Order: sequence, then structure tokens, then C-alpha cells
Amino acid sequence: MALSRPTFAIWLISTILVALVIALKYFAISIPVLSPIISGNLFEVLLISFVLLWAGTVFKGL
Repeated sequence: MALSRPTFAIWLISTILVALVIALKYFAISIPVLSPIISGNLFEVLLISFVLLWAGTVFKGL
């Protein structure tokens, strides 16, 4: 099974999600629209970010 590099868009979305989780968890930064949605689901947001990177690596062109 040949793995491919994720596209820049997938990588960027995943990186932004992880940065938001880190900012909310460790620096208590509040983002008006996203904080109420993400703050109660930090693990799930990290899981989504990992799944995006995994899918971008396994499926070519994603």
C-alpha cells in the first residue's frame, strides 16, 4: 500500500484544529463563535484532526 502526502488544504485544516484545541486548553484563549462548540469536545476535535490527516495520507488526492 503506497501512502501519499495529504494536500495542503487537509494539512492546514488539521493544523488549525489542533492549534485551536491547544489555545483553548492551555492558554484559555476565547474565540467567540468557536469556543462554545470546541471547548466541551476537545478530544473529539483532536480525533477529527487526526482522521483528516490519516485520510489525506491513505487516499491519494485527498
